[in-house]
Amino acid sequence: MLKGLAITPPVLGRISIGKVVEKNGKRLPEKDDQFTITSQVQLRDGWINHPLDEALRKAQGGKIRSIPVRLLFNAPELNFRAEYCLFDRQSGRPLCVGNGETCKRRGQEGIESLPCPSPDACPLGKGGACKPYGRLNVVIGDEDALGSFVFRTTGFNSIRTLAARLQYLQAISGNRLACLPLELRLRGKSTRQSHGSPIFYVDITVRSGVAMELALQQARKLDELRQASGFDQAALDATARLGFANGAFEDSEDEGSAIVDEFFPEPSTDTPAQALSQSKHSVPSSTNDSTCAQLSSLLKERTEALGRAGPLA
Repeated sequence: MLKGLAITPPVLGRISIGKVVEKNGKRLPEKDDQFTITSQVQLRDGWINHPLDEALRKAQGGKIRSIPVRLLFNAPELNFRAEYCLFDRQSGRPLCVGNGETCKRRGQEGIESLPCPSPDACPLGKGGACKPYGRLNVVIGDEDALGSFVFRTTGFNSIRTLAARLQYLQAISGNRLACLPLELRLRGKSTRQSHGSPIFYVDITVRSGVAMELALQQARKLDELRQASGFDQAALDATARLGFANGAFEDSEDEGSAIVDEFFPEPSTDTPAQALSQSKHSVPSSTNDSTCAQLSSLLKERTEALGRAGPLA
């Protein structure tokens, strides 16, 4: 296994609740009120839809509001990874990834482990440069038991809801999360930040029409069937955990370019990489007037750009 390369679940396609559109010469995210399932092929006009998208769209009257899924792993944190992330907009390279306590940051001397105070308390992370960023891998259909579709989000509502649901479902199923019949659901809400307009976020529940008790019975039977056939779920979880830990950053530079367009759209005069090169610590204890002025200008521009982009769940 190549060291330094994160080994992530094989991806067959993407799940999104928004898209990137071009406005005034800039590529900006635009929210949507439905799911879209795409392949991994992106053309000039956008991502090519996966055949599953058309099938689900027909079955639901034109708009996909729910997707039947299963999970790959019993451990919630393997199915859904959420971190604070900072990307370089020009190269798409992940520069800093943290969990609110510690972070891994790419610097002139390599990758360093530093304190992570979260974006609100970090001069380099304010104004939308660094965001909570989650990735959920799910299985759709029975064609490929180990192939997954990935849903990415920087929305607090989706991240908070998915993290809570997965923890709860693992607990009540007796650690049979990978055997539960589940579905992704699109939910809407209005917030003060959305100015009364609905924003949409993703939830994960047992499938529609299936009572929780029945879903738990189905999970137990499937787990017994898999064990009888020699399917080793514990070994699969352990292997996935080692694969994620094999690299400092989960997202590659190639993936990062598309991720930046869709989830980190704030333009700036200085790139995050340039800002990072001026700082040797995650939370500087003191800075000179010149550095403070540069950071203040950078944060003001990013805050204004974030307000123009609008909320995405």
